[in-house]
Amino acid sequence: MLNCKQSSELLSQALDRPITFRERLAIRLHLLICDGCRNFDKQLTFIRKAARELPRKF
Repeated sequence: MLNCKQSSELLSQALDRPITFRERLAIRLHLLICDGCRNFDKQLTFIRKAARELPRKF
């Protein structure tokens, strides 16, 4: 079982690289029991979506 630090690191890494089935499963199990990490995951999703919608000026 992951702790919160491990979970948040994997959630962040999942934005940059493909994560394994085992890592995805571990994250899902942790998110089932941890409100704080679920909130962190929602925040990452929101930030990623908002960044994609920014106009590109270059």
